[in-house]
Amino acid sequence: MGFDVSMVACCALPVLVSLLVVRFGYVMYCSGHPPLKLSASAARVRCLIVLGSGGHTAEMMNVVTTLQKDRFTPRYYVAALTDNMSLQKAHDYEQSLVWPEVDKEEAIENAQFVQIYRSREVGQSYITSIATTLLATSHAMWIIIRMRPQVIFCNGPGTCIPLCVSAFLLKVLGFGWSSIFYIESIARVKKLSLSGLLLYKLRIADQFFVQWPQLQKRYPRACYAGRLM
Repeated sequence: MGFDVSMVACCALPVLVSLLVVRFGYVMYCSGHPPLKLSASAARVRCLIVLGSGGHTAEMMNVVTTLQKDRFTPRYYVAALTDNMSLQKAHDYEQSLVWPEVDKEEAIENAQFVQIYRSREVGQSYITSIATTLLATSHAMWIIIRMRPQVIFCNGPGTCIPLCVSAFLLKVLGFGWSSIFYIESIARVKKLSLSGLLLYKLRIADQFFVQWPQLQKRYPRACYAGRLM
């Protein structure tokens, strides 16, 4: 009796689909629960910090200042390709952590600064944004695979969507585990931003924080964190 490859493939496909469904359910179940890798015994945690233009970067850098620098390291700062100001602010902050008499350019060893393609520029047509979204998503996937962050911090810029989606897909496929912490901008008082709404509805964020109590009442799965600015 010959070896029927097509029959094996037909039998294997339902098994693979079932495994993916089970894995997806496991990932969704674990959402909101810190994984073992982030327990108190973890010596270092690789973290990816998504920056955005204007107030987004100011708020995120305010969060970064509260992190335990010896534990949350290395730190990967990511901003849009057209956003040079945000990465410069992050670079200046990392330099401020170094002793004055040390060569700061050589001393920043625990931080990296990366730019990523934007899914859609302001005023760009939706037709052309399909191609740029695919490009941004593939670039985001490459960044996540290369850096393997254990924690992702973001607070609303559109740049965070392809990064968070890529990290979530890799979790489902079993190629890594990134806990996503989303902090909604303080400017969002009555409703979530588009980025926040997508991550909330799709349940991609492991922890979802808002800075206004009325937002927490409207979105009960969110955690009220108080004012961070």
